[in-house]
Amino acid sequence: MTARLAIDGGPPVRQTLLPYGRQSLDDADVQAVVEVLRSDWLTTGPKVREFEVAFAEAVGARHAVAVSSGTAALHAAVYACGIGNGDETITTPLTFAASANCVLYQGGKPVFADVGADGLLIDPEQVERRITSRTRAIIAVDYAGHPCDYDALRGLADRYGLRLIADACHALGGAYRGARVGTLANLNVFSLHPVKHITTGEGGVITTDDPELARRMRVFRNHGITTDHRERQDRGSWFYEMVDLGFNYRITDLQCALGASQLRKLPEWIARRQAIAAAYDRAFAELPAVSPLRCRPDVSHAYHLYVVQLELERLVATREQVFAALRAEGIGVNVHYIPVHLHPYYRERMKLGPGLCPIAERAYPRLLTLPIFPAMDDRDVADVIEAVRRVAAAYER
Repeated sequence: MTARLAIDGGPPVRQTLLPYGRQSLDDADVQAVVEVLRSDWLTTGPKVREFEVAFAEAVGARHAVAVSSGTAALHAAVYACGIGNGDETITTPLTFAASANCVLYQGGKPVFADVGADGLLIDPEQVERRITSRTRAIIAVDYAGHPCDYDALRGLADRYGLRLIADACHALGGAYRGARVGTLANLNVFSLHPVKHITTGEGGVITTDDPELARRMRVFRNHGITTDHRERQDRGSWFYEMVDLGFNYRITDLQCALGASQLRKLPEWIARRQAIAAAYDRAFAELPAVSPLRCRPDVSHAYHLYVVQLELERLVATREQVFAALRAEGIGVNVHYIPVHLHPYYRERMKLGPGLCPIAERAYPRLLTLPIFPAMDDRDVADVIEAVRRVAAAYER
């Protein structure tokens, strides 16, 4: 007999809500920040460079540039590529709006290529169909933490003379065919928001092997000025010049101290995310109405998100009803994402709308993100599985 759902008055699986993601902090993280608070530098000091060096080493890149957010990192990457008025950049609709907004910031035009049905990653064939004489770059998004098909995307970029930007904000710690995320594109962008793999509160990083791109981004993050305060202090100089129109996208020493401490724990945190995902995969294999996204065998999935698609034909409920029922059970499900071209700004200002990317549009009403973060214990994982099973059984057609 099917248990009565909490939304219908039954007892919930959990008394307190389990969020879909959250940061993990320990005494070492706190101590790292306290040491900076007691130092001479709170911002634009030595911890920024130390963090950049550690981050580059962790992903296998030659250069890392730290900035104030993942959005700032995307903006800096697009700037470094020289995107300007009227230039087109191809990206996916199934992402956070910043993946496309960063192109608009530079006066460019984001062009949306549809995703593949299995992993909901940008489809290289659809990318090629959208390349024109005005295309300057491709922004690939490692949706949920699964690296895109970088062999195919690099091939397109090389053939057409384009820059390849990896929006790897979901994929720190992942790998593609043995190559670490952070080395797969001309520029690789990461977010350090609290729900991501490591956090600096807010923050972002761009990695590259190109020293000139790194230099351009360091100038861009500092108002377009060629030196920062620490550099001038070291030289005993006051002189600086603004050579381009940049932004204040600097990150603080406080944040970078936290980030460096967090970075040391990344391998174990990735392993825990992958273990949780494996437990979900096993449990949901027997549920015909719940389909986890496919993971290719030649990648190491970083599992920032664990996303399933609901087989609505097998249910008597909508995604919204399933969402509400799981929330009532104490499971903090979420949805990632409304396709960018369906947001009011893009519909009204750019005259986009339904029909542009049919696979992404079909997937969106079915998407559900389940909790996954390293601090979840086995009881938490079991609660998620029990709640999903309970709700799926109650709404089974």
